[in-house]
Parts: sequence; C-alpha cells; structure tokens
Amino acid sequence: MKTADFDFDLPPDRIAEHPVRPRDAARLLEVGSTSCDLPLRDLIVRDLPTLLQPGDLMVVNDTRVIPARLDGRRGEVAVEITLHKRLGEREWATFSKPGKRLKPGDTIVIAQDFSAEVTAKDGMEVRLRFSAGGAELMEALHRHGRMPLPPYIRRKADEGDNADYQTVFAAREGAVAAPTAGLHFTPELLAALDARGVRRVPVTLHVGAGTFLPVKVDDIADHKMHSEWGEISPETAAAVNETRKAGGRIVSVGTTALRILETAGREDGTLVPFSGDTDIFITPGYRFRIVDLLWTNFHLPKSTLFMLVCAFAGYDRMRAAYQHAIDTNYRFFSYGDASLLHRTDPS
Repeated sequence: MKTADFDFDLPPDRIAEHPVRPRDAARLLEVGSTSCDLPLRDLIVRDLPTLLQPGDLMVVNDTRVIPARLDGRRGEVAVEITLHKRLGEREWATFSKPGKRLKPGDTIVIAQDFSAEVTAKDGMEVRLRFSAGGAELMEALHRHGRMPLPPYIRRKADEGDNADYQTVFAAREGAVAAPTAGLHFTPELLAALDARGVRRVPVTLHVGAGTFLPVKVDDIADHKMHSEWGEISPETAAAVNETRKAGGRIVSVGTTALRILETAGREDGTLVPFSGDTDIFITPGYRFRIVDLLWTNFHLPKSTLFMLVCAFAGYDRMRAAYQHAIDTNYRFFSYGDASLLHRTDPS
C-alpha cells in the first residue's frame, strides 16, 4: 500500500491543545461493536465498563514520561534538545535543533553544571553524551528539562502538563512521549472497571519521540520503523495466557501496549516474557496474535499509528470512523478523545 492511502484532511481546530477535565469525560467512539447493529457508537469514556465483560483483561503501559526537552547553547547558538532513546548511562539519541549546525565534538551547555557533547550525527538524529549519568542525569533532567509535548501542540509546556501528560499507570521512568490512550483513566473509572470484574496488568514500552516521525516514503513497505525498549514480565505473560485460555478478551490500552504484546506473541496465540528493543511495524494484512480490543486515541494522517489501527479494525471501517469523528467534532491526537476498536481479522 502507498503512504497516500492513509492520508485524510483534518481541520486544525480538531487538534486538542488541552485535555478534557475530568479525564473520563472525553468522548468515546466505539468502532465495530459486536453487541449491536451499529458499526459506530458515540459514547463517553466513562461508559467503558459497560463495553467490557467480566473476565476481560486490560493491558496498560506503565512507562513514565521524563522531562525530555532541554534548552542549551553551543557558543552563541541556541539549541533545543529532545531526547529520543537511551543508549547508555550518559548517552542518548536526540532530535536537536538546529541539527545542521552541530558537529561531533561540539559542547552544548545546558546549565552551569550540566552539559552534553555531540558524539555522532545520523540523518535527523544527534547523539549526545551528557556530563551526568544514571540517577544523576535523571535528577538533572528534572531540574532543567520540561515535558516534551508533541510537535502538533504549538504552545510551550506549562506546569499543568506535568500532571496532564502522565497516565495514572506511570511507574517506570524512560518515555519521552506519553502512551496517550492511558491519559483518559481516573481512579473512579478504574474502580468501576474493578467492580465490573475487568482485571489489568502492566507492560512497559518506553515511547520514543520517533513515534511522531512522518512516513516519508511512497510505499509503506520501504519505511524504516523506529525502535523502542519494552518489557513483559512472566506474571503479565501468564495472566494474558490464562485469560485467553478461559475465553476472556485481551484489551490493549494503547498502541504502545499492543506493539510490545504483538512483538512477544507466538503464532499459537500465547505470550512469552520479553525484554529488549522492538521495531514492529504493523500494517493492513497483519494477523494479530494477542489483542482482541484496542483502546486508543485518534492519530495523525499518514502515520504508522493510523496504519496500525487500519490493520486492526479494517481499512475501510477506520476510514469511515475517522471521517465520522471529523464530521462530529471529535478531538484528535494526544489530548483528544478516545476510541474502542474491535478487531477485524483479514480474510
């Protein structure tokens, strides 16, 4: 398929600059419901417990977003750094602006006691070695960094984003972008899901800034997917396998959780523990091994994530669902509304 097959016109006013309050008051579009004759249903997020069944298992991403955007100077030149992927105790792959003016050996001063050296460049990516490492580096990021809001949110991050751009599941630091499907959950919604008999288990996928990179090739088969580090514990793998054996459904909260689950899924539909990098690229024609329902936000045109949801729920169905969302004023992207997708397997 061509990248152009996944394009659509999105009015700029559909892009959410701030989240709805409370989080579970956002709108919800159910796509491909098997419980009624309607292929699309307009609901709200707090309706989710009525759409799931006792014995279903929700899989959430417990990654925590770090303050991954830094301002520094190389001499008189201002430099904006966005961390992308951890490479070592002190080293990170970054997207740094202006990248063309940086070269290996340059020093970027961020604060009097905090700097970074350019060690390599590879296309858009600039690799940096920081003057601090490990826990000391994380402390420096919390002192000098700010939340890395996505590029389609034009405003600068403020104090409110420190909480708004973090899910209630956030536990393990390492992401430089939020697993945004999880932003809709509140303690009240989780309590309602517990009362419904829906269990939940964590996986980790440290989301990288590469999730926002555009697909620049004409044929999607030529796209090189970014890699991200993830982990599935033996306990989570066992819970998924037990749920499937008992006839329950696996509900992935977000495309990040889905990607790590499908990375570790076997052909026979069982899940194995996993720790490492994944660059799985899911496009129409992919046969899903683990996930039955996908809870997710609305994604960018021509993005790998829109390709993924088309693979999950069907290309024509998702084109129709997105057009419906645009026509009825759903809010798009990280701080936008939610959708619940029922899987449609390729024939």
